[in-house]
Amino acid sequence: MKLHDNKIYLASKSPRRRELLRQIGVHFEILLLRDGGNRPTDVCEDVLPDELPLDYVQRIANEKALAAWNMVLMRKLPLRPVLSADTTVVQNGVIFGKPATRKEAHAMLTQLSGQTHQVFTSIAVHFHEQHLKSTQISDVTFCALSKQQIDSYCDTQEPYDKAGGYGIQGNAAQFISHINGSYSGIMGLPLYDTAKLLTESGIILT
Repeated sequence: MKLHDNKIYLASKSPRRRELLRQIGVHFEILLLRDGGNRPTDVCEDVLPDELPLDYVQRIANEKALAAWNMVLMRKLPLRPVLSADTTVVQNGVIFGKPATRKEAHAMLTQLSGQTHQVFTSIAVHFHEQHLKSTQISDVTFCALSKQQIDSYCDTQEPYDKAGGYGIQGNAAQFISHINGSYSGIMGLPLYDTAKLLTESGIILT
C-alpha cells in the first residue's frame, strides 16, 4: 500500500528506539500511550499467570500497536503504519521488568552477574487490516560483578527505565563479556526485523 508521506507512528517513549529508527532513515512521529498517572493505562503490562516470556513480550507489543492504531482512528490522524515494541530480560524463565527502586536494581544485577540471560524484543506493525510481528531473542553474558561495581552502577540513573536494570549502550557495556544475537535488539529495536516489517507495510527505506 503506497503511503503519501512515507512516515510511521512510533508508539514508544524510548529515546533509544527513536535513535535506532533515525539510524536507518525512518521518518516518524511519536504517539504516546498512557502508562499511568490519574488515567487508566492503555496497555496493562502485568505478566499473566503462567504466561511464558515469549508469549508475554509478543502480547504486549501487539497490544501496544493495536491501542496506538485505535488512537489514530479515534483522533482521525493521517493514516500511517504504527510501530510498537516491547523488550524484556529473562533468566532461567523468569521475566525481569524495569526496577522501580535501587534495591530492585541491585537485586537484578546481582542475579545477572556471571550468568547468561536472554533479551526478548518483540515488534509489531499495525496498518489497516495488516498486523505484522516479529520477535528477536539474544543471549547476553555478564562477567562476575563485584558489589562495588553494582553499587556504582545503581548510583547512576541508567538502571531505572530499562528491562533487567541495565542498558547495553551505556555504562553497563563494560559488564558484558559476550552477546549472541542482535545488538540493536538488545537496545530495544532489532533493526533488521524492523526494516523488514516496515518495508512490508509500504515504507520505502533508502
